[in-house]
Amino acid sequence: MKTLLKKKIIIPVVLLSIFLTGTAFKGDFFEIAKQIEIFTTLYKEVNMNYVDETNPGDLMDTAIKNMLQDLDPYTNFYNEQDVENARINNTGDYTGIGASVLTLKDRLVIIEPYKDYAADKAGLKAGDEIIKVENVVVADFKDDAGNLLQGATGSTVNVTFLRQGKTQTATIKRESVEIHDVPHYSMVDNEIGYLVLRKFGDKASQETITAVRALKNQGAKKLILDLRGNPGGLLTEAVNVTNIFVPQNQLVVTTKSKVEKYNKTYYTQKEPIDTDIPLIVLIDGKSASASEIVAGALQDLDRAVIVGTRSFGKGLVQRPKSLVYGTQIKITISRYYTPSGRCIQALDYWNRDESGKATRVAKENYNAFKTRRGRTVYDGGGIQPDIELEYSKLSPITTAISEENLVFNYATKYYYKNSVSDLKGFKLNDSDFSDFKSFLKSNNFSFETKTEKAFDEALAIAKSEGLNAAIDSNYKAMTNALSTYKSKAIDENKTQILSLLSDEIVKRYFYREGMYTYYIAHNSEIQDSKDLLKNQAKFLSYLNL
Repeated sequence: MKTLLKKKIIIPVVLLSIFLTGTAFKGDFFEIAKQIEIFTTLYKEVNMNYVDETNPGDLMDTAIKNMLQDLDPYTNFYNEQDVENARINNTGDYTGIGASVLTLKDRLVIIEPYKDYAADKAGLKAGDEIIKVENVVVADFKDDAGNLLQGATGSTVNVTFLRQGKTQTATIKRESVEIHDVPHYSMVDNEIGYLVLRKFGDKASQETITAVRALKNQGAKKLILDLRGNPGGLLTEAVNVTNIFVPQNQLVVTTKSKVEKYNKTYYTQKEPIDTDIPLIVLIDGKSASASEIVAGALQDLDRAVIVGTRSFGKGLVQRPKSLVYGTQIKITISRYYTPSGRCIQALDYWNRDESGKATRVAKENYNAFKTRRGRTVYDGGGIQPDIELEYSKLSPITTAISEENLVFNYATKYYYKNSVSDLKGFKLNDSDFSDFKSFLKSNNFSFETKTEKAFDEALAIAKSEGLNAAIDSNYKAMTNALSTYKSKAIDENKTQILSLLSDEIVKRYFYREGMYTYYIAHNSEIQDSKDLLKNQAKFLSYLNL
């Protein structure tokens, strides 16, 4: 039934208010009105006449989500709870148990208890699996079970959870939780400051200003701004963060849309904090949206050296639009362009491949642009760092291990088998790496490369054409070579894997604060940035100075 609706439902009624005031509606009045009428009658007939009982809300939710899937992954429908979650993400303030929680089908997994907040005080640890909240079994709860943990400040919630296979209970007193956009800042040495900006909520620029001023007061004459893993947030906060390091009235970003009122230019509005302090910005493949606006603007204005790996390449701007009954749609309204004029969108959602996946802009189709001092930069594939660190880019096998939560699960296992009291002395050794490989084997870890998928598809075509016998020996040789590569790949990525394991394990014993302290002493990207900042001539050469 749901498959039928995916194919036939075109325009849900809840979007009518948008179309009534939109440009598209004015241009295609009859076609839109026609499709809305078709949908209304179809929806009524299905609910009235389908052989089994239907849930009108579920049908509508399916219709909306499948319609929006054909656009891009950022245009989304938000129900009332989603709207609240978005508010929390932007403000960083909410009432709950004070932990990052992963919602799975039959359990809630504690990913990270925040230090000294409710879950931490109640004794919950990363890896604990909540299976019951009060008398509600998580596996039987149809909606997002994570909502069961929220409630009024001062109220309590009883949870039943699994830890290392044993069932335990805890009573958690809910409290107000504040998640900082800047979770850490400190001195790397006596002249280099380091600060982490994890998201662009409504406090991002103010917290960054506070951190920069504090570091300068501690003697910082150079700065490292870490935007790795930052998924973005508010565009205005990206402009304000950029403004910390560049003068007033500088162009930061331009948005372009088919709707005239969304065509805007954003300039810095305030007096900067410091326009001269040497600055390095760290990015990676998970730095997106507002992170890319900041990195792109500082790069185009030759204000900072960008270090790391190519950013995600989002290039799109969303805006929430209120609908009826407390719901919203977050809709992509425009593309954004850095000061040099480039759009760094990496994926084309409107020209998909045969399997329906967005296609990536080919490198040969990138266009060249010039920074203020004449350096060449490119569009089309995210922000390319001035110094690209190959070791920072996760290999396919490391990515597969992470996506299956095997790093997280091994850290849980390690925590309950080992005692670590000295952060400075902590280091994983060869024995730990061997133990991790055994852990992967016991968890039946395997991964399929894109090359293997392509070979399988080619073999299927060869069989249909009767050519499989002719290529069989060559095919076996290629698959054997791939099998040999995969068996060696884990060892070849030992340094990268141990780095991910170390970060997750340190966080278990010393919380996120300890992880950042460990970072400063051991993270290769920070160490390389530190070395560059100490070599003034080399640093300035990247900025054409």
